[in-house]
Amino acid sequence: MSELHTFLFDGQPVRGMVVRLGDAWRDMLARREQAGAYPQAVTELLGEMTAAAVLMQANIKFNGALVLQIMGDGPLKLAVAEVQPDLSVRATATVVGEVPSGSLAEVGLSQLVNVHNQGRCAITLDPLDRLPGQQPYQGVVPLFDDAGQRIEQVAEVLSHYMLQSEQLDTRLVLAANQDLAAGLLIQRLPIKGEANLQGSSAALAHEDAIGRNEDYNRIAILASSLKREELLTLDVDTVLHRLFWEEPLTRFEPKAGDTGPHFACRCSRERVAGMLRSLGVAEVESVVAERGEVDVGCEFCGARYRFDAVDAAQVFTQPLASPPVEPSAH
Repeated sequence: MSELHTFLFDGQPVRGMVVRLGDAWRDMLARREQAGAYPQAVTELLGEMTAAAVLMQANIKFNGALVLQIMGDGPLKLAVAEVQPDLSVRATATVVGEVPSGSLAEVGLSQLVNVHNQGRCAITLDPLDRLPGQQPYQGVVPLFDDAGQRIEQVAEVLSHYMLQSEQLDTRLVLAANQDLAAGLLIQRLPIKGEANLQGSSAALAHEDAIGRNEDYNRIAILASSLKREELLTLDVDTVLHRLFWEEPLTRFEPKAGDTGPHFACRCSRERVAGMLRSLGVAEVESVVAERGEVDVGCEFCGARYRFDAVDAAQVFTQPLASPPVEPSAH
């Protein structure tokens, strides 16, 4: 089962969330195995990113896709996790070259995507009701801190992003293996207004509060004591009791099943046809002439779409039924 739990600390400007992706995460990995399983470090990184993306989407309640990407100059060229407003999620990674053996903790982001300090983390918000000509909002941060020191954990990268771009203290604990991707988020609530990932920030008059709220700092320290093994093996009730048994919590109805996090891919034959149409007649005809057909595979779910000469010709004679497929999906 996959589930999302939200809670508030009574009388304190702090909120929290816990996500556990079970069947949703295993479904994503099972579909990927058709093309070859990811190395251990890549599996764990992608799982942590997926858990984090669900937490961030649920935190801001954005009416559109939240896309978390990590890219760089190592053997892992790109890792992507995408979450829709209904908490449907999909993820994929592109590996070129040999990934060092071992866990993510042993390998680190430096050896995966930041070999020459060229690694980047991007968060994109693509609204469902985007107006003509409107571009998605995107924030990008390097995989090193203000002192130029490399950051080796996804949780630290995202906490640094939230502090720099949103002026919000945020603590994340993330963990993943072959069976489960999980995460804990603790965040200080804005004093006035609501900072969010769409580009607004806390007022300058309140920036002095960053890092100085005693309630948040105490709770964040407690959250940081959570070990990876505990996050992966203990149920949510046990985790929250162990960490915050002295803190008064208000917990909300967890989201699970149809309303909770679940795997879903938005690829379709119509979207692939739109992508082929964007390539142009000459390009598509050259592929058909060389291979006899156009064969497109979805990197997220493994589905394959084949267009023979007749199908390819119809792509350019029939009206486009839906928007073209995203470049990252195929």
